[in-house]
Amino acid sequence: MSSAYLLVSHGSRDPRPDIAMQQLARLFSERLPHHEHLVGTATLELNSQPLHQQIEHFAQKAQIYGCDRLKIVPLFLLPGVHVMTDIPGEVTIAQQTLRQEMIIDVRPHLGTHPGMVDLLNQSLVNLNTDALILLAHGSRRPGSQTPIETIAHRLGAVTAYWSVAPSLESRVKEIIATGKGQIAILPYFLFAGGITDAIAQAVEELKLQFPEVSLQLMPPLGASAELANLIWELTN
Repeated sequence: MSSAYLLVSHGSRDPRPDIAMQQLARLFSERLPHHEHLVGTATLELNSQPLHQQIEHFAQKAQIYGCDRLKIVPLFLLPGVHVMTDIPGEVTIAQQTLRQEMIIDVRPHLGTHPGMVDLLNQSLVNLNTDALILLAHGSRRPGSQTPIETIAHRLGAVTAYWSVAPSLESRVKEIIATGKGQIAILPYFLFAGGITDAIAQAVEELKLQFPEVSLQLMPPLGASAELANLIWELTN
């Protein structure tokens, strides 16, 4: 049985995430067996076609290459509405069109891989800091923060959120109040984009507000061989 692979991300008007997705797809394809080499990317939003049509067109291409199974990997860090509702709904529509000519296998979303914590830890090696803030987007959905809190606990970090409380500024103030002066901020985002630009600007403003404190902003995860390896493991 030969498989094709479709990496599904959110989508962005900023070109950087799409460039990173293409890089990640190339890195991922290097891990495939020789008889499996077809890897594509798709986005849930901000695409000229809805996701189910993207899936259908890629599946038809995969059939030409002799594939009878399509493995879809949602490149989302948290189990929000996109992972739990939107993607399964789009897959159902696509499967009805394709019927039994192609088996669609939706794999667990990226954030479920236990190796994510190790990947985050790699960026902290040799980091000289008194405190670590794990900064995620945040959601008002009940229970949505639990995975972030779990990861933060394993990293020895406190959490902050971009869209809900506690905010980055409030966390920085709390840490400063304890007498710690070297703070690292780790964004829990896949790729650079508009939000990470806004975070960088917010950190610069905090540096002006607290000149006696060292604030170090780490980069988002980005496309890497290590991340591609986690995706490969999710497909098996």
